[in-house]
Amino acid sequence: MTPAVLLLAVAALSTSAAASGPSCHADDSAALLAVKAAFNNASSFEYWTPEFPCCDWYGVDCGDDYLPSDDRVISLAITRDDNITGTIPGDAIAGLTRLRDLSFFKVPGITGPIPAALAKISGLRVLTISHTAVSGSIPSFIGDKFAELGILDLSFNSLTGAIPASLAKPPKLNSIDLSRNRLTGSIPRLLLSKAGQQAFLTLSHNNLTGRIPAEFGAVNFVQIDLSRNQLTGDASMLFGVGKKELVSAYLSRNALSFNMSQLQLPEELNFLDVSHNSIYGSIPAQMANMTDMQLLNVSYNRLCGEVPTGGNMPSFDAYCFQHNKCLCGAPLSPCTH
Repeated sequence: MTPAVLLLAVAALSTSAAASGPSCHADDSAALLAVKAAFNNASSFEYWTPEFPCCDWYGVDCGDDYLPSDDRVISLAITRDDNITGTIPGDAIAGLTRLRDLSFFKVPGITGPIPAALAKISGLRVLTISHTAVSGSIPSFIGDKFAELGILDLSFNSLTGAIPASLAKPPKLNSIDLSRNRLTGSIPRLLLSKAGQQAFLTLSHNNLTGRIPAEFGAVNFVQIDLSRNQLTGDASMLFGVGKKELVSAYLSRNALSFNMSQLQLPEELNFLDVSHNSIYGSIPAQMANMTDMQLLNVSYNRLCGEVPTGGNMPSFDAYCFQHNKCLCGAPLSPCTH
């Protein structure tokens, strides 16, 4: 065989191997079959069989950008399935020792607590358990053990208890969504303090109490949603000249009380809802020049003064300003003073 023919043969073999994708590590295949068995071999796992490499199974991904042919499972996503019932099989999933991304999304039949065995997956970067019937408390090991964690989504479950202070520990964590649970207690003061240039926090629709941590003034939020809780006190630290990344702030239906008059709103702010609080003062005149504002709701507060006009701010309906102490001017009634 000439060198040229040999090179062509090697290239053909490489192309064939790449097309077929990575095979499957035996340990990972065994772990996934244990997951299937734990869910009573639900029809969703019909094609999870040894006849096919587990890297080809639905919801499973292997390899990464650096080793695309690696046969180790790095992602498991069990999503949008009403046929699966039972608790999260933590021991089986912990057998996926290279796992980076774990997702249970819109699987309403999953119940019980978040299992302690998941703490063994030390390299986890993304954890999503959302729209399930998972209950119990948020385990502290999520913050203590997952040093690589960047995204945490535990929204739309039945979780109770306090937000563990350990969630402030992971140095790469910049996105947390714990909305639509039954969480109580205060917000940990150092939550997302290590997030870096961009942070995303959603804690809406819980029963959280206390004040918004003053330390949030140093966090570069892009989005923050604390709506529909029982939070009190000041929220002005979320705004200001240095908050150049802030795009949306949802603080409605709490018991917040602060003077809105002196707020300096970031130019990038597009969505602001502070309705149903006890905010006083007046709407900052700067608001009239915020041309990118898409949502504004300051209704049901204690605001006074004239609604800012004269700039290029989009017009908003009267209901966005109604039920305040003495706000006036378009789109409300004319001011009389």
